[in-house]
Amino acid sequence: MTTKRYTTFTTELRQRFGCRVQRIALDAGLTCPNRDGSLGIGGCSFCGDRGAAAVGVQIELPLAEQLQRSKEYLRRKFRADRFLGYFQAYSNTYASVGALRILYQTVLDDPELAGMIIGTRPDCLPDPVLDLLTELHAKTYLWLELGMQTMHDQTLAAINRGHDHTCLVEAVQRCQDRGLRVCVHLILGLPGETREQMLASVRELNRLGVDGVKLHHLHVLKGSRLVDDYQRGTLRLLEREEYVQLVCDALELLDPRIVIHRLMGDGRSELLAPDWSRRKLEVLNLIDAELLKRDSRQGCRLSE
Repeated sequence: MTTKRYTTFTTELRQRFGCRVQRIALDAGLTCPNRDGSLGIGGCSFCGDRGAAAVGVQIELPLAEQLQRSKEYLRRKFRADRFLGYFQAYSNTYASVGALRILYQTVLDDPELAGMIIGTRPDCLPDPVLDLLTELHAKTYLWLELGMQTMHDQTLAAINRGHDHTCLVEAVQRCQDRGLRVCVHLILGLPGETREQMLASVRELNRLGVDGVKLHHLHVLKGSRLVDDYQRGTLRLLEREEYVQLVCDALELLDPRIVIHRLMGDGRSELLAPDWSRRKLEVLNLIDAELLKRDSRQGCRLSE
C-alpha cells in the first residue's frame, strides 16, 4: 500500500497487474516534424540531440534486442516481473501506419510485456494512426503521451514548439473519443512564465480530463537551443526549493484521479543545468516532506 499523498503510476500498475512492472525505454529510430524540415529544423528549444531518449538506450540495436537487454537489467535492479515497452525518443507516431505497426508489434509479440507507452506530439496523430492506436488499445494496456508543455501560446512560440494549445486540446479530445488513455507532459519554469501561468496550465489538465501527467522542470541539455541563453546568463532556471513548492502547489490543484507518471525529469549525462536535478531521489523526498508538512495531498485544493 502506497504512503504517497498523490496517485502514482507505480500504484496504478501494481493494482492492475498485481506485480512489479517497469518501463523499458525504446528508441525506434524515428524523428520529429520539428526537426526534419516538414515543420521546422532544430526542434523545440529544450530538446537535446537525443530528443527525450533515456540514457543507456543502445539506439544501434534492433528493438527486440533493446527489449531483451533492458529486461535483464531491470530484473536485476528492480526485481521486475513484467514490463511496459516505452517508445520514448522523438515522435513515435511520426511514420507510416505500416511502419508503426511493425514497430509496435515487436512489443505485442513479447509475452513478458504487459503493454506499451507511446510518446508523441499532438500534431502527429492523423486519423489512420489513431485507428491503429485504437486497435492496439483493444489488445493491450496502452498509454499515449502527448507533449503539452504549457497552455500559453506565447510561450509555445518562444520555445519553438511548432503548434498552439488548440492543437493539443483537439488531439486530447480525438483520443478521448476513441477511449485512449492520455498522459500529457507539462514543463514548469519555461522562460518568462509566472507562477500563476504555470498553475493555470495545471488547472487546464483538469478541464481537459486527461488520465495522467508528467511534470518536468526546465533543464538545459547539451545540443539544445537553450544552451546559448544559459551560457549568456539570460536564462533563469528554477531553484530546487522553488520547484518543490511549485510541484506541491500543482499536486494540490490536480484532480486525484489523474495518475502522476513523473514529478521531475531525470538527470542525464547530457545535462548542463540545474545541477540539483542530478539528485532526483533527494528532490522527490523533499516533495513528499513538503506535502507532509502542509498536511496536504493531491486534489485538496481542487475547488479553487
